[in-house]
Amino acid sequence: MDYFYFIMALIIAYLLGSVSFSYLTGQLLKKLDIRDHGSGNAGATNTLRVLGTGPAVAVLILDAAKGILAVFIGYFFSGAMDPAIAGALAGLASILGHNWPVFFGFRGGKGVATTIGVMATLVFFPALVSGVIAILSIVITRFVSLGSLLFIFNTLLFTLAVQLFSETFQVYFLLVLAVITGLSIWRHRTNIERLLNGTESKLGQKVEV
Repeated sequence: MDYFYFIMALIIAYLLGSVSFSYLTGQLLKKLDIRDHGSGNAGATNTLRVLGTGPAVAVLILDAAKGILAVFIGYFFSGAMDPAIAGALAGLASILGHNWPVFFGFRGGKGVATTIGVMATLVFFPALVSGVIAILSIVITRFVSLGSLLFIFNTLLFTLAVQLFSETFQVYFLLVLAVITGLSIWRHRTNIERLLNGTESKLGQKVEV
């Protein structure tokens, strides 16, 4: 029965992640599908390009909140499982929901804000240090994608460093974090290619709608 509740928690976390605040904001403000404008990504950065700062900040906060709530759902319904692993898996489910939302034809975003919420809840201090590095990177380079990748990769790296000096090395927990990191890198594969080619869009570039 414990595992039944945990499976239900994963489903709830996925459905929560499937709520696309970027799409809903575009519909509410301009009756547009955010996925048909700008980069085509249903996320906070493309919301900034298409709709402006206020809507982008709202989307960023709400998308991050999905990840935070999903982790706590995993904690609460962990049952016989290790709460840390249960929370990480529920967080992963919310990211999958954001990236492939069942409510919106499985066309979602790259899960950056939701991943930030998940990582910050699971490993606050590694995420905090990584967040400072990511923000500095964005301020200096104006590449949001680079900052996002640095945040996620460094959070995994710093968490691994902390775990190596811990008395309770949580290999399965780290594996879930590694999957989240790998998923983010894969979702950013075109951004990585553009960064290498020098054609990636910078923060502040607007598009006409």
